[in-house]
Amino acid sequence: MNNEPNDPELLKHLNEVFKSTDKLADRIGEIFECPITIEDSNHHIVSYSKHKENIDEARIATIMNRKVPDKVINGLWKKGVMPKLIDSDEPVIIPQIAEIGLGNRVAVSIREKNEIYGFIWAHTGDKTLSDEELQFLKEVAKQVKKLFLKHHNRNRKSKEHYNDFFWKLLTGDIHDTNEINRQSKQLNIRLEGKLAVVVIRFADEVTEQLEKHAYYLAETQMQVQVVSRIFDDKEFIMLVRHVKEDDPSYMLVDFINQFILRISKQLKLQNVNGSAGSIYESTRNIKDSYKQALQVLDLKGKFSKELEETFLYEDLGVYQFIEELFEIRKLNHYQNKYVEKLRAYDKKNQTSLVHTLNMYLQCDCNVYQAAKEIIIHPNTMNYRLKRIREVSDLDLKDPNQKINIYLDFMIQNMQER
Repeated sequence: MNNEPNDPELLKHLNEVFKSTDKLADRIGEIFECPITIEDSNHHIVSYSKHKENIDEARIATIMNRKVPDKVINGLWKKGVMPKLIDSDEPVIIPQIAEIGLGNRVAVSIREKNEIYGFIWAHTGDKTLSDEELQFLKEVAKQVKKLFLKHHNRNRKSKEHYNDFFWKLLTGDIHDTNEINRQSKQLNIRLEGKLAVVVIRFADEVTEQLEKHAYYLAETQMQVQVVSRIFDDKEFIMLVRHVKEDDPSYMLVDFINQFILRISKQLKLQNVNGSAGSIYESTRNIKDSYKQALQVLDLKGKFSKELEETFLYEDLGVYQFIEELFEIRKLNHYQNKYVEKLRAYDKKNQTSLVHTLNMYLQCDCNVYQAAKEIIIHPNTMNYRLKRIREVSDLDLKDPNQKINIYLDFMIQNMQER
């Protein structure tokens, strides 16, 4: 190492260098006598130093693409390197991983509390960093953080101001478009384009480790761009923008699925759920998207089986209105005359015509599928349907009657849970 690790003059000089990214990695590389790469949280190159011969494949590919290849990132996850970097402030020693073309490394995260801003990678090769050098690399990361914070928080008065503004958008406390634009510009938040609110709800307690991984995943997912994010108790709320021409709904579902899959696997979490509200191009509708996302999660809790694969408000179908319909039915003391006749018949004759009708409607009036679900012969199913018509006077060819009864069964299911 060209300088003593705790040399005050060296730290003072580093402060001067860290005012910009130009030659930043070169200066750090001179100090540690090895090539250095500095990345942002999304693994894009911020600065990289010169190198000589015998450099590894991973570094070459990273420099050529200006980003760490997915193969390398995935390999680092599989080897348990990325979780260590996300969870700890300490430098992580990484032995060679030949299958991804990665030589010996030492890496340290650039962080502010639970938020990851980037990483410093020292390509050590045959060199071994001493304990003093490892601690100095940690100090260097703190200095680099100042540069990241300057860039990340440009024109932001404070994190509290940023959070306050986001909450005002979510709750609708700020609804004047001109005022929204003024404050978003002041805070350097881009709100143009197709926007939607995504909510990830955790059953487990939200720890510092969970927050770190959630923030990291929010930055590194490629399906959408996360504009703002905040934790509220056990919910991670994100305002996302669509940046691709692909079907926005598909990209949202993919984003939610990938987020849940990765954080569940990384932290061995159970019962992580997610949802998204509708996509809007007006900032005044952000509050609507947030409210819809919460409604999806609440309904998924009540209809876990039926809505297991439903994540978007637009895919709820009649479930969008089921709670309002329940309140109307309750207010009017409504009872479905057809179902009541069947229920009375079942009670008197120890039959199950109500259950049969329910399953028949759930199976989209498919006799064979309904018979399979309740484990009876299709001929028996047809006989029961005939008996249902005779007992209740229900016309199973009338879509209005069928839809009405189907909704009543949905309300009944909700009441029983």
